[in-house]
Amino acid sequence: MDKEKIDKKDHILDVAEKVFSEHGFDGASTRMISGEANVNMAMLNYYFGSKEGLFIAVVERKITSFQDILISLGGSTDISPWDKIEKYIEIYGDKVVNNNCFQKLLYRELGITRRTELSDKLRSILMVNVGELTKILDEGVKQGQFNADIDVAMVMATLYGTKNYIINTPLMASTMLGFDVQDDKMMEEKLKPRIKTYMKRLLKAYLMNDNDNTK
Repeated sequence: MDKEKIDKKDHILDVAEKVFSEHGFDGASTRMISGEANVNMAMLNYYFGSKEGLFIAVVERKITSFQDILISLGGSTDISPWDKIEKYIEIYGDKVVNNNCFQKLLYRELGITRRTELSDKLRSILMVNVGELTKILDEGVKQGQFNADIDVAMVMATLYGTKNYIINTPLMASTMLGFDVQDDKMMEEKLKPRIKTYMKRLLKAYLMNDNDNTK
């Protein structure tokens, strides 16, 4: 695919991400997206096939790059499991803050209680990340660096849940944290380092085996 076509696809995906985050999957339409992207419906359908195909493409574009980093990190043999968790938190903290619009888009759909084909596809994509992080936690347990009885599911809920609460309840989160979490400057200067520091301290206290000699 030549550069012009790639740029056009990326432009459509940028616009679709914005429209989906504002209106949700059900509220958005391909006609709405094509109008804002200034492309005809034929082009949009040619690239993505349907509204669902477009939505999945938006999600996969964001998630795939992160998955590649996580898979590479998990496969590293020259750093300890805890070092991998620290690096994961650094990367995750950056992704959360830098993709606020995408986070709202994603969890608006995941928050829907009814199961749909779309929600199943989203879960399938995201569970790849969960699986890779689980491998790192399991590695730490096997090496004796992490406690043997850690609750992996609750570690995931802590990581993802903290971010979800802050992003999806901005008025409440802003009041508690003492700054506007929707302000880009405040998010970059205050929220990002605060999330990283908190998660590292919290998970280190929970995960690390007191008898580990590699700390």
